[in-house]
Amino acid sequence: MPPLLLLLTFLLPPEAGTEEIIGGHEAKPHSRPYMALVLFTSGEKRSCGGVLVQEGFVLTAAHCEGSSMTVILGAHNIKELEKTQQVIRVRKAIPHPDYDPDTLSQDIMLLQLEIEAKLTRAVQPLRLLGNVTQVNPGDKCLVAGWGQMSPSGTSASKLQEVVLTVQNELKCKSAFRVYSAITEICVGDPRNTKSCFKGDSGSPLVCNNVVQGIFSSGKDDGVPPGVFAKVSYFLPWIKRTMKHF
Repeated sequence: MPPLLLLLTFLLPPEAGTEEIIGGHEAKPHSRPYMALVLFTSGEKRSCGGVLVQEGFVLTAAHCEGSSMTVILGAHNIKELEKTQQVIRVRKAIPHPDYDPDTLSQDIMLLQLEIEAKLTRAVQPLRLLGNVTQVNPGDKCLVAGWGQMSPSGTSASKLQEVVLTVQNELKCKSAFRVYSAITEICVGDPRNTKSCFKGDSGSPLVCNNVVQGIFSSGKDDGVPPGVFAKVSYFLPWIKRTMKHF
């Protein structure tokens, strides 16, 4: 199927229940060449974000697993056929073995691609460092994604980005039924409206050009904070898994 038709097949209306950026702005085209759009079927056609961490692997959220999984790299406007886009099927989805779909704990997954991505100006991995340093409350990090720009608004066709502030773990412990400071990061100032929302599940939290988190969940009304899987905790599993496959 041509890339444009594939994209249009998977584009979702605002009410479809995907996580997206609120309070952000359009990113400079292809300035985030590590960004991936993950398309899949789970009862209905859905999409998530992701990050290319190696030519053959994309890191995303475990709850983004489904059938007919495809990754699109090098995209800015997902409603147009861009020469920069690479559409690659997923060979194997590898969720963390301790992922719990009921609580969304350990909500992280590697996608092995059928063919390795061709590295271009618009497609570049955000490689994992040997030791990912910890983030601290007050640190400002970037998240990018495609989708709704307000809880009741329409989905954006062009990549949006937003700068979010890491929060004290108590903010998430009071906002969510289950939260672990060991495996998760609390992100987004409750005093403003900037946040990830429905469609950005799986999108990376990037701090000083390092992948620190993978967006897992937020509140139904889109009010921050949100919860990200802590990449530093999962780094041994990520590296071991990529080496094995």
